Amino acid sequence: MKRLFSILALAGLFVLSTNTVSAKATAATMVSNLSSTVAATAVILQDEAPAEARGFTQVLKTQFIQGGAGFMGIVLLCLILGLAVAIERIIYLNMASTNTTKLKQQVEDALASGGVEAAKEVCRNTKGPVASIYYQGLDRAGESIESAEKAVVAYGGVQMGQLEKNVSWLSLFIAIAPMLGFMGTVIGMIQAFQKISAVGNLSASLIAGDIQVALLTTVFGLITAIILQIFYNYIIAKIDSIVNDMEDSSISLIDMLVDHKK
Repeated sequence: MKRLFSILALAGLFVLSTNTVSAKATAATMVSNLSSTVAATAVILQDEAPAEARGFTQVLKTQFIQGGAGFMGIVLLCLILGLAVAIERIIYLNMASTNTTKLKQQVEDALASGGVEAAKEVCRNTKGPVASIYYQGLDRAGESIESAEKAVVAYGGVQMGQLEKNVSWLSLFIAIAPMLGFMGTVIGMIQAFQKISAVGNLSASLIAGDIQVALLTTVFGLITAIILQIFYNYIIAKIDSIVNDMEDSSISLIDMLVDHKK
């Protein structure tokens, strides 16, 4: 009986020592895994810190380069050309803007004091399409009111064409930029599926680069279109404002000529 108790006691001690060793091993493994996780997190944070420190411009430049020189270069060219057209139109339209109320009063006073020639001199010294229309109408005032009205209408169409010059190119760049981006996306997806077909299995690391390039081209194409669309809407609104002033001023000029003929 004593021998049986001794055997049982030895077995219990063996099991207890085995569980203790296993628990220590498990704890050591958990500590080791936790240390590895902390180290990996630290590495990730160290990798992300420089990206944040680079700033938005550097990150944008990096993403642009990763998108590929082919389609990204064409999209960038559309942005540059579109901005050039937009800036040129904005400068031209701002120079074409005239204080029509002041010009109308000056022309009316000149007609009353010095006649048609004095009014024409006022128009010659004033820039803008409204002054040019006034000059054309005054130049035909000696013939008849109908001739002056026809000259105003005809030259108004010419001036409107000058205001809208090159705006169609801006709308073209707005339309073509996202199309190029979508084309880059389609080509990138085709390349990704070709790699999948060649390898025979689906691997995220295998196609991640092609998908990234595909999405980046779309993003930059849309950004280009959005930027140019803002400028386009401003230019169209500016043209509409000047055209409205031209139409209103043309009516006022005909009324002034009718009063001057009386």
